[in-house]
Amino acid sequence: MRAVVRTQGVQILATEGAVFQLNRFPGRSAGDVVELNEVLLLEEGATARLGTPLVPGARVRARILENRRGNKVLVMKRLRRKGYHKKRGHRQELSVIQIVSIEG
Repeated sequence: MRAVVRTQGVQILATEGAVFQLNRFPGRSAGDVVELNEVLLLEEGATARLGTPLVPGARVRARILENRRGNKVLVMKRLRRKGYHKKRGHRQELSVIQIVSIEG
């Protein structure tokens, strides 16, 4: 069984056991189970149910494996011939999740 799920502004193609890296779920820690209720498409064998916009009664459960921070992204501002430069860094807060079950 596969499902297309919308969460945190992104769409993922979820299968049981798949591991994804998403923006951090606020207030959740490692080991917690989250429900993703915005299922756009549910595919079971040769049949597929397409939501308008969501599939009624379908949900995907995922377990948070760990919360961590992503790689540092450097942002550099500079003005030519003015001696002005500014360097900033940013690390995104991430959650690594594993799909536990797909119901619908």
